[in-house]
Formats: sequence, structure tokens, C-alpha cells
Amino acid sequence: MNPIRTDHEIPRYALNPLDGAGNSMFQVVEGTGQLPSQQDALLIPHRKDYYFLAYVRDGNTRHWVDMTPYTLKPQTFYFTIPHQVHLKEEVGPMYGTLVAFTEEFLALDDNRLLKKLPIIQNPYNGHELLLSARDIAFVEETLAKMTAEYQYPADWQHEMASAHLRVLLIYLSRLYTEQFTQAQQQVDRQLVKRFQSLVEARFKELHQVADYADLLHLSAGHLSETIKQQSGKTAIELIHERLVLEAKRLLFHTDHSVKEITARLGFEDASYFNRFFKRLTTRTPVEYRTSIREMYH
Repeated sequence: MNPIRTDHEIPRYALNPLDGAGNSMFQVVEGTGQLPSQQDALLIPHRKDYYFLAYVRDGNTRHWVDMTPYTLKPQTFYFTIPHQVHLKEEVGPMYGTLVAFTEEFLALDDNRLLKKLPIIQNPYNGHELLLSARDIAFVEETLAKMTAEYQYPADWQHEMASAHLRVLLIYLSRLYTEQFTQAQQQVDRQLVKRFQSLVEARFKELHQVADYADLLHLSAGHLSETIKQQSGKTAIELIHERLVLEAKRLLFHTDHSVKEITARLGFEDASYFNRFFKRLTTRTPVEYRTSIREMYH
């Protein structure tokens, strides 16, 4: 395992050819309890310069991927993509199957479509896939076929091993979409609730999406996209709707002047507030007050 010296803070390790088998683009290794070579290198933060899949049949060591700790679980699938940061708390025996491949492997003509798979793109920065009994049976059978092709040379060996890998990655991508999308939707729904609570509490002083994004420690773009996906409305639309609702309440139920309402809602300029209100309701504040009170009486 040789570090690539392009990152001076966190070393990156390339995929080295194994003795007597494989190449620097694609490898399959059976973990039979042996400890990895160069163990000390795994006990410091590092990156792998390749995609790494691990089906764990048995093992219980603890490690970190980016800022999340994981303790290995039996009959569980783990995966990482290049540039995620790894750190092992300890090095212990692991029983299972390890598969590694590089960007160059994915660039081969037969493999280019794999780049689009969720488990390869990893949009949720995941690492662990939980497997049902049905999943375990499928994964173990596919890995056994892949390992057999990889270990015993025969005609079309590379094509057969790659074909099994493609089947495995497609299957795992289905699990990825199911598990991570559902989990992310829960997170997103909680984010919408937090955003709406903040708007309710501070809409009179904060009128911009960026203001709320700062409070939530998010980018304005990510906040807007999430709100749109979960509510069907943009974040700025929800802020504006809350402002207009309060303006209508004040116009109908109080005798505050438009200038006073402008100040109460955090607008500095009454003429701007007039334009804002008309753009969202098609009427000026005075026109709205007149029409709604005529309806009431």
C-alpha cells in the first residue's frame, strides 16, 4: 500500500497489484481472518484512491469514514468511494470478501454505465448497507461466482468477473436507493419543520433564504432545494407567504397605517412594501384593506 504524495495532509493509497493475481485496476480478495499488511498505515487518517466494497461475514472492529463511526456487523455490506477519509481505531481479523476497482476500471468501454449507479456516485456519502436474508443469499452467491472467476484463470475470465461485479453493483444500488433515500427523506422532512419553525419565529426580521441557511448551518442552495422537494414551494415563497399572511392580518384586524405595518414586518421602505404586497396579491395594501372590510360588512 503506497501513499500517493499529492495530498500532504491526508495520505492517499493506490490499488497495488497482488502477487500472482489481478492488476492495478480490479481486485477480489477473500478475508479469512488474516490481519492486513502495513497495519500502522490504517490507524491514521487516509484516503483510498479507488472504490472499495467489503461484504463482512464476521468481524467487529470499529472505524471511521469521514465523521461517522462504524462498528462492523456480520452479514453486512460496506462500501467507500475515492476521497472519503478512513480511520481504523484498531486492526482486527475480518472474514468476508473484499472487492476494489479504480476510476480507470470504470472508464473501460464495458463499464462506463456503472458510473451512473447510486452506489458509485454515493450522493448521500454512505458507507453501510443492511442486508435481509434474501439479500445475503444473493450477495454471497454473486461474490462466490466473481471470486471463482477471479482466482482460476480461464477463457474470458476478465469479462465474466466484470459481469458478476456489474450485477452486484446494480443490486446494491437498488438497496442503496431504498435505504438512503428513505433515511434522507426523514432528515429532509425534519429540516423543513425546523425551517418553518424558524420562519414563524423570525419572519419579521429575516427575509432572505441565506439568513435561515446560516442559522441551519447549510448553504442557501441546499436549503432551497430541500424545501422545494419536500413542500413543493421554494424557501423564499414560504418566507414571503408568511409575511403576506401577517400583513393581511394587520390590515384587516387593526387600524395600523401601511407605514406602521411596513416597520412591524421589518421592511425599511413603505413603497417597497407596497410593491412587494401587490406582486404577491395583485392588490396594494390599501386596496386589500378596503375590499376585505367591505366583504366583512
